Amino acid sequence: MAGDTRQRTKRRTTELSAELRGFKEVQRLSYECAEAVAAQLRPGVTEREAARMQRDWLRERGVRDWFHMPFAWFGDRTAFTGFKIPLQFFPTNRALEPGMPFILDMAPVYKGHTADIGYSGSLGLNPVQDRLMSDLQAHRALILDQVRERRSLRDIYEEVERLMIGQGYTNRHRAYPFGVIAHKIDRVKERSWAPTAFGFGTQALKGLASDALRGHREGWSPLWSPYRFSDHPPQPGLWAVEPHLGFRGTGAKFEEILVVTDSRDPEESAYWLDDDLPHVRRWAEEKAA
Repeated sequence: MAGDTRQRTKRRTTELSAELRGFKEVQRLSYECAEAVAAQLRPGVTEREAARMQRDWLRERGVRDWFHMPFAWFGDRTAFTGFKIPLQFFPTNRALEPGMPFILDMAPVYKGHTADIGYSGSLGLNPVQDRLMSDLQAHRALILDQVRERRSLRDIYEEVERLMIGQGYTNRHRAYPFGVIAHKIDRVKERSWAPTAFGFGTQALKGLASDALRGHREGWSPLWSPYRFSDHPPQPGLWAVEPHLGFRGTGAKFEEILVVTDSRDPEESAYWLDDDLPHVRRWAEEKAA
């Protein structure tokens, strides 16, 4: 009997590892896309052109479905300056200029796995955004520690916001719909035809809506927000987390997958899916320097 139990545990671990490899693959693919497109940006390129460059790069590598289509924000739009309605998030004809900050954001579905990433950079030197990116490292550590302590999502949100304010910044993920800092992601069935609506993949949206309905019955939400519906401990699963800092018209963020489990071992209860991502490498280089 004990041998059977060990075998079942080993089988579940193997299956989980294979599942996570798929999410890790699409997340890395997304960051490769962001770095490739960022390297091609030049003065005069518009947000719409940068978004199309991301779409084309991913489609050439087999992406056919999306959680959401690629976004690009330039200049003060990286800090969501003046954003009041959802339509303002969509790419515009804002053209890139020397020294201007940018954010590339994409959420492809690849081989049935979803990722949602954010990549911050600038066309040439931008000391303000460089400082924002350096200061985001503390947020990555804080979020992980607080999730491992099983604090409520709402409490963690408030702690992240307090850290931002203490650093002298404004919380720009407050501008997202429902003010979310994160949302759950999951598998999406592969189909030959994958329609989108208002820039979002309909299959992925159905999955999020299903999670929302089930969570409502069980007392949790797939949206990590500052509101009462997020006043519960982190639900096991995969979360796309995106702390977003703003300072006087300049914004910066990262977005990556956080794995949450029901393990009682703190280190296994929550961990970042991948520590070999551009912003993590950047912080390691800064520390070494």
